[in-house]
Parts: sequence; structure tokens; C-alpha cells
Amino acid sequence: MSNLIDAFVLGIVEGLTEFLPISSTGHLILAGDLLGANDERWNVFNIVIQTGAMLAVVWEYRARFFKIDLQLYRNLIVAFFPAAVLGLAFSKYIKSYLFHAVPVALAFIIGGIVILLVESRKSRDVRVESTAAMTWLDALKVGIAQCFALIPGTSRSGATIIGGMLFGLSRKAATEFSFFLAVPTLVAAGGYDLWKNRALFSAGDIGVFAVGFVAAFVCAFVVIRWLIRYVATHDFRPFAWYRLAFGALVLLSAYSGWVTWSA
Repeated sequence: MSNLIDAFVLGIVEGLTEFLPISSTGHLILAGDLLGANDERWNVFNIVIQTGAMLAVVWEYRARFFKIDLQLYRNLIVAFFPAAVLGLAFSKYIKSYLFHAVPVALAFIIGGIVILLVESRKSRDVRVESTAAMTWLDALKVGIAQCFALIPGTSRSGATIIGGMLFGLSRKAATEFSFFLAVPTLVAAGGYDLWKNRALFSAGDIGVFAVGFVAAFVCAFVVIRWLIRYVATHDFRPFAWYRLAFGALVLLSAYSGWVTWSA
């Protein structure tokens, strides 16, 4: 029963944080530390349940995904490629050295500062108002920005949204393309990790995965709908201040021994 409760909590954390610029991976690492669900099996679980959050995107934008849109498919492939290559090349080193509280906290703080700097610009040249107007080069630039999210605590959503805005996408276009890009990214990451570590699991783990998957789907669906309405009239500065405060709290808790801060 305790495993199911842990799976439920981690699923909620994943769903609430995956599409906000506050790092789902960072929150999952820290939540796992606090729950004691931080061994290799739980690390794989955290990656796999991201698929639940991804399906929330597919469902919300099903009219866009389930029609033939070669431009969208091309842009997603182009944007997915950079992080996929770097992830395969360096995932072992990233997990060994960066999946700990202090590196995550520092990434939170640096990311918060970057968001504040971007949002403090008085004028911004918006070239692309919608995802339908994106070129393959726009997609490639967002894909390169996504590479920074390989650092735990950076935030895949934060990197792609803020990166897209820096490259001339409107706030809404950057946010929606970040949602879309989550689909190939999270499916590939979850499938690869589950296959690579399949020996760690048995049929008895299906219930744990199901609970985390459903919790992530429901919470992510709510967040997606809320965020699209939010970006129509607000900027991302509140998330930046949250990142700074949360990063400072993590550093404090790490040095007090509440969470693990070294390998």
C-alpha cells in the first residue's frame, strides 16, 4: 500500500509540474528523497509516468494531432533531434553527477534568474504568432534550447518556452509548441528507460505504474488548460520567483540533512 501512495504522490507532482517552467524532474527527485522512493526503480518510474502527462497533451490537442499536419510533424522531429542525441550520449553522466539536491537547486535558481531577465525586457520582437507559422529553423532553435533541460532542475518546459520567446515566438506559440514537443520527448525518454531497466520490474509493479500514470494524466490535463489561459494575460515572473525561493529552500534542506545532496 505504501508503494501505491508513493506512486500517487509522485504522479501528482509529475502532472502539476511537467508543463510549468519549474522542472518536473527537479520536483520528482526531491519528492522521491523525502518519500524514500529514490532508488533506481523509482527513478525509472518517474520517467515512465511522464507518458501520462504527455497523453494529456494529446487529448487536449487531439484535433491537431489526429489530422495530417506534415509541417507540425516535421517541426517536432527537427526539435526532438538535438536533445535526443545529447541525451543518449550523456545520460549516464548526468544521472551520476547531477541527479542530486544541490545541482538541482542551483539549476532552479539559475533558471529563475534567466526567466526574470527575459521577462524584464521592455520590448520583444515577435515574429511567430502561432505554431502553424513556425518554420523548421524555428523548431530547431527550440530543440537546441530543450537540450538545457537535460540538466535536472532546469525544466524542459521552461527551456523550450523561454527559448522560443527569445527566438521570436509569441508567448502562446512558445507554450503550445512546448506542449507538442513533450509528446515525442517524453515517449522516447520513458520507453528507452523502461526497456533499458526492464529487469528491475515484474508484473506486480503494474498497479504502481497505473496509479502514477493516471494521477499524472489528470493533473497535467488541468494544468495545460489553466496555463494556456494564464499566458494570454500574464508573464512568467511568478514562476521565476517560485524557482528562486524553492531553490533556496532545497539548499537549506540539503545542508540540514532533509534531502540527499551528494552521490
